Amino acid sequence: MVFSQLIKDRKSIRGFQKKAVPRELIDEIIEVAKWAPSSMNTQPWYVHVVSGEPLDRIRQGNSENMINGVPPKRDFPMKEAYEGEHRKRQVAIAVQLFDAMGIERDDKARRTDWVMRGFRQFDAPVSLVLTYDKNLEPAAISQFDLGAFSHAIVLAAWERGLGTVINGQGIMQSAVVHEHAGIPDDQSIMICIAMGYPDEDFVANTVKSTREPNEKFVRYIGF
Repeated sequence: MVFSQLIKDRKSIRGFQKKAVPRELIDEIIEVAKWAPSSMNTQPWYVHVVSGEPLDRIRQGNSENMINGVPPKRDFPMKEAYEGEHRKRQVAIAVQLFDAMGIERDDKARRTDWVMRGFRQFDAPVSLVLTYDKNLEPAAISQFDLGAFSHAIVLAAWERGLGTVINGQGIMQSAVVHEHAGIPDDQSIMICIAMGYPDEDFVANTVKSTREPNEKFVRYIGF
């Protein structure tokens, strides 16, 4: 697939078939994605590919903690609440999704269920948990590299007929993920990527986010 078309066609998938993803296919995706740019070739990433019973335990632990009011705790500091233009864009995609799903503004039960889907890794058959060595902290450059690696993963998966969503909710209870995925304490969890075959009947999968025009965020200097 032509790259410019691939990157524009890809979208986040939030509903998956109950169909196993072959380990060989995941390995092929990672084999491609590892060629993403990396600062000074440090390649700071680890990938923990979780499925089956361990993933079910993560879903259960995440859900129970959130329902019981356990505060989210990531492995690195993060600003949890967006403001200004960033918040407007966050709200806009939520409106798109709720409209597609037919979730009314005052339907608290369905809104809560939608939020919990994120903590359940969107019920995907596979979750890729990306980590880096804690001794790299403060790890802004390494985190930047993991962002490039994540993008390469979702594009390589899309090219092969798999859907993904980069999922921050799935690792907000990091202790749960460390425990059930057996992630060493000397690694920090950056993000997870829910992956599987898209469920074509799940209407939220029709939603495609928008992008700002270039003139809103691009400056040319010296041209």
